[in-house]
Amino acid sequence: MGPSRQFCPNFYCPHRGKPGLGNIKVHSRKGRRFRCLACGRTFAATRNTPFYRRHKPLELVTAVTALLTHGCPLQAIVAAFALDERTVAAWQLQAGQHARRFHQLHVQQGRVDAQHVQADELYVKMVGRRLWLALAPAVPTRLWLGGG
Repeated sequence: MGPSRQFCPNFYCPHRGKPGLGNIKVHSRKGRRFRCLACGRTFAATRNTPFYRRHKPLELVTAVTALLTHGCPLQAIVAAFALDERTVAAWQLQAGQHARRFHQLHVQQGRVDAQHVQADELYVKMVGRRLWLALAPAVPTRLWLGGG
């Protein structure tokens, strides 16, 4: 729980969005909260992540999200982890919204380390036609930059 990589999410703070300035200190280790010395506001370590305000273990949320990403049916996850269907649907919605915001803020704005991009292609044979899919992930971050 190091504050060196954290930044203040307060819209009115002069240090908003700038990590590594030394203005963030640990406020509560148990509650995983930080305090900004510039504006005095406290915030959770999970702020602006899909884990914010989740009352289940982070490992469970990660496992459920990964299973949904790989196409596991929602009803199977509900049965396997004894969760409510609305809870799983809310986790899926919030993870998708977070991914959309990340894509808009980083990928579309060109804030991706693209020094090492690995281009690859995939050939799929379908009934009556062929399909080529080109992929371009950034190697250091494993972020998919394009496909089509």
